[in-house]
Amino acid sequence: MVQGGADKVIYKELSYKIVGILYDVYNELGYGYQEKVYEKAIAKSLIENKIVFLRQAPYQIVFRGEIIGRNYIDFVVENKIVLEIKRGDYFSQKNIEQIKRYLAVTGLQLAILAHFTSSGVKIFRAFNPSNITN
Repeated sequence: MVQGGADKVIYKELSYKIVGILYDVYNELGYGYQEKVYEKAIAKSLIENKIVFLRQAPYQIVFRGEIIGRNYIDFVVENKIVLEIKRGDYFSQKNIEQIKRYLAVTGLQLAILAHFTSSGVKIFRAFNPSNITN
């Protein structure tokens, strides 16, 4: 799973809409709120834009054939894109590993990690190369 360039945009139109929503939310709210506040604003904007999504989408953690836990993804948009929201000024390796794990468990092709920082929204895209078709 690697960060991609602009020439390899998967779900180009949908991902641009999502990124636009993220910037709109930041421009209206600014910096300093908890992730849940941004999450609620993003959900409202997705609904207003008639974009189908699951919020706090559950997935099971399986070990040796047994379900041992459950985790939640902030958003799964149109059953195509994982969207994870964070607050802070930098992307941590932990956050990047988290979205890679989400791609692995969902089998989806694209994840967008959005950080609401003191200087604006920062976007990181990760791809699941095992599911990308040419």
